[in-house]
Amino acid sequence: MTLRVPKAELPSALRENMIEQLGVVPEPVEVLWNNPELAAANQEFTARVSTWDAVDAGLKTFAHMAVAAQVGCGWCLDVNYFLALNQKLDPAKASQVPRWRQAEVFTALERDVLEYAEAMTNTPTTVTDELSEGLLERLGPAALVELTVFIGYANMAARCNTAHGITSQGYSDSCEIPLAARAGRTTA
Repeated sequence: MTLRVPKAELPSALRENMIEQLGVVPEPVEVLWNNPELAAANQEFTARVSTWDAVDAGLKTFAHMAVAAQVGCGWCLDVNYFLALNQKLDPAKASQVPRWRQAEVFTALERDVLEYAEAMTNTPTTVTDELSEGLLERLGPAALVELTVFIGYANMAARCNTAHGITSQGYSDSCEIPLAARAGRTTA
């Protein structure tokens, strides 16, 4: 897949900051910068999302990976493998998110979060009262609301990236986590 929207030139300070932080400018930022106002709003929202703490960051990373695997967003899977390593998540679990139903490494709560992420990603959504009730009991209302909005955010990011033709940039190469393909599907 190739980019469907050209990369825009970023202001030099932003470009240098991203390279200093990440070693490379993320392609989604370069593509969104074709509309600087939108790109700035997206960066601000993304920064705010990363500060939410009612739900364990690891659960949210796994949820984002489940969304990415279902939608087929190689960029989101790639960067979230990298985040999993930085969050000190179990690499065996991180590598198995795309095929979590077949893997035996996840806790009951992690499985429910992964199922919830997939159910929210389905069109139409397939979230059941039972699944929601179980998560509400274990996480509480504030955390369930946060998880739901976070999964919605992950869907927006993954769907925008795939529509723009954005694929993996190799973030996970430094993780040495073998990338598992979703059962019956390959990821880009």
